Amino acid sequence: MSDYDRIAGAIDYIVAHAGAQPPLAEIAAHANLSPFHFQRLFSRWTGVTPKRFLEVVTVERAKALLEQGRESLLETSETLGLSSGSRLQDHFVRLEAVTPAEFRQGGDGIVIRHGEAESPFGRVFVAWTGRGISAVSFLDHDTADAARARLGRAWPGAALVADDAGAGRQAARVFSLKPREAAPLSLVVQGTNFQIAVWRALLAIPPGSLVAYGDIARAIGRPKARRAVGAAVGANPCAFVIPCHRVIRESGEIGGYRWGLTRKHAINVWEAAVGDAMLAEC
Repeated sequence: MSDYDRIAGAIDYIVAHAGAQPPLAEIAAHANLSPFHFQRLFSRWTGVTPKRFLEVVTVERAKALLEQGRESLLETSETLGLSSGSRLQDHFVRLEAVTPAEFRQGGDGIVIRHGEAESPFGRVFVAWTGRGISAVSFLDHDTADAARARLGRAWPGAALVADDAGAGRQAARVFSLKPREAAPLSLVVQGTNFQIAVWRALLAIPPGSLVAYGDIARAIGRPKARRAVGAAVGANPCAFVIPCHRVIRESGEIGGYRWGLTRKHAINVWEAAVGDAMLAEC
């Protein structure tokens, strides 16, 4: 069993029993570990203690983060313009949509490399071209065959080349603990104008912050399009890189996630811990 699988089980237990504030010994027993070893594993993986995680998953904290994220998103949209291709906040991610000509040609003449790799949140499928990453998906909620088939349908004219070693290098960049020290990530994705606008808005949400679907709708100038925003968030082709995990319900509840609610909790806690560590180094 991987560290992520053990932590995922513990996260499920903590979230389900958060109202009772379970003690460390109880959570450790659920994970079949001693309290000492469980505390070390949990803290090493997430960067926070189980007690701190209990605080993070409360609705009250989520509501506070919603306000923080809402302000950051609106400020970023005014400063950068969500339709631009410039770097967004501290993410150092450039998002580029395929051109109409490239879409019509179905990727004719393009080589897309793809493969499987490990990540802090389970195995991932990664696909990329010479211009940037085009797909990232978690393989316990997908299969490599399904991901490859989806890639082929999206890019029928492209040459698909298996490259697990390259996928490992791409995943290492995507899940880097030191994003500011890495070269900017480039994404090349297919989507409607509306979807691209939503994905750019997601990239404007700083790590450790949360926003609601309505905030995204307002940021792209479509305040009544919450349902459509939700559909675009769900269609995100690059899990984790385009951070749809930072969108929750207006009530502060975590809400749905294509890759599983446990993973959504895990990623948000991990990002918050990494952000706190980086601030401490400054």
